[in-house]
Amino acid sequence: MIRDFQWPLWLTIAAFAVDLAASLHVILHKRDVRAAIGWVGLIWLVPIVGAVLYTLFGINRVRRRARELRGAMPRSVTVSAEHVAPLALLGQHHPNLAGLSLLVEKLSGRALLGGNRLEALINGDAAYPEMLAAIEGAKESVALSTFIFAADSAGSRFIEALARAVQRGVTVRVLLDGAGVRYNFPPAHWAMEKAGVPVSRFLPTIAQAGPAFFNLRNHRKLLITDGRIAFAGGMNIHERNLATAPPRRAVREVHFRIEGPVVAQLLDSFVDDWRFVTGEVLEGTRWYPELVPCGSTSARVITDGPDGDLDVLRGVILGAVSSARESVRIVTPYFLPDQPMLAALGVAALRGVQVDIVVPSRVNIPVAQWASTALLWQVLRPGCSVFLSPLPFDHSKLFVIDRSWALIGSSNWDPRSLRLNFELDIECHDATFAARIDDLVTERIAVSRPFTLADADGRSFAVRVRDGAARLLSPYL
Repeated sequence: MIRDFQWPLWLTIAAFAVDLAASLHVILHKRDVRAAIGWVGLIWLVPIVGAVLYTLFGINRVRRRARELRGAMPRSVTVSAEHVAPLALLGQHHPNLAGLSLLVEKLSGRALLGGNRLEALINGDAAYPEMLAAIEGAKESVALSTFIFAADSAGSRFIEALARAVQRGVTVRVLLDGAGVRYNFPPAHWAMEKAGVPVSRFLPTIAQAGPAFFNLRNHRKLLITDGRIAFAGGMNIHERNLATAPPRRAVREVHFRIEGPVVAQLLDSFVDDWRFVTGEVLEGTRWYPELVPCGSTSARVITDGPDGDLDVLRGVILGAVSSARESVRIVTPYFLPDQPMLAALGVAALRGVQVDIVVPSRVNIPVAQWASTALLWQVLRPGCSVFLSPLPFDHSKLFVIDRSWALIGSSNWDPRSLRLNFELDIECHDATFAARIDDLVTERIAVSRPFTLADADGRSFAVRVRDGAARLLSPYL
């Protein structure tokens, strides 16, 4: 009889121990106070069950898994001191940008390099011929990394050019994301392997990445030939980026041709990714030739991901918005910033900065658009302007402040880019180049329609419920 009465006691002790351990984990690891309070409340209100739910859904395994996979990877360093842009020079005309540059240097761990030339290439019609010409002209090496590579009419031309480069004796390395390659069938790596092009995939199986497979994605887009000419931005390789694509399937995009010392930093990113996937170290003058200044833009590579670079891009964005004195202009296909970023944009508008946000009128992922619409009132109310660009779907990623500083690359303003994907962006200090990006934003706005606070408030009850429910999924969109 005494033993029968002991079971409830031992069960209570066990439940208490489990709930206490889970609560301690929340207290030690959850940075968001509201999330921590919510989880602790659930754990103690629903003993055992709350702890199990927290174990399944409350622990950030994406970051932990990313660190396990890549955390020990050393970062390549190829910076020549003679190319480093002095902060004093930046501060002569824009003192706020000197402070921003120092912030980005500390966040990224990379120096700002002067003497670069960047050219904006609109859509695949401008970018693909330049990229193909660079591959055809390569004599030593070709490095290509992308998220989506379709073996369609556009992708086939790249595969053929890469195969010819291999036949000429050029060292070619192609890295495709293991999930992105599945967006099209047959996958492009089949055709590359058949053509003799060395290709590898970034975390191609769930067995490698574990449960975080769909989140640990390499979203970077890079092409570098002979270590001298680079192309980077947000453009995948797909015939939808061409003017011949049907309007409802077409994709607008801006890509960039880059020359100068910053190309070495771009190559560093590829070399690190390639070494992680294959174990092969790419080194020597074939990959890293001597680079000389060739332009007026000071630039720096910013890598972001759920490993050691977690929250780097978020810090850069917050710093840039806070540094703006005249204007903040954003073009992004997915706009789902977190509360601190929304607050930063609102505060900028309240202190008199012109804040323009351009998003597509129709997004290729409807739930992402619904979730975005649910939060737009938070930037509209303090005075930001929102514009909806017409079809074709605008996949461009542009961010410019004060017509003097620009950020270009692969990242969107959403949790997937800011916390889950491996991304690559480029910080650019140059009034001429930044003005060009600012003009591109103006061109987008000229053909877009404003989305006002009245539009946000005028949504029907059913639509507001739909949008609000979609927003609950925003951490994974």
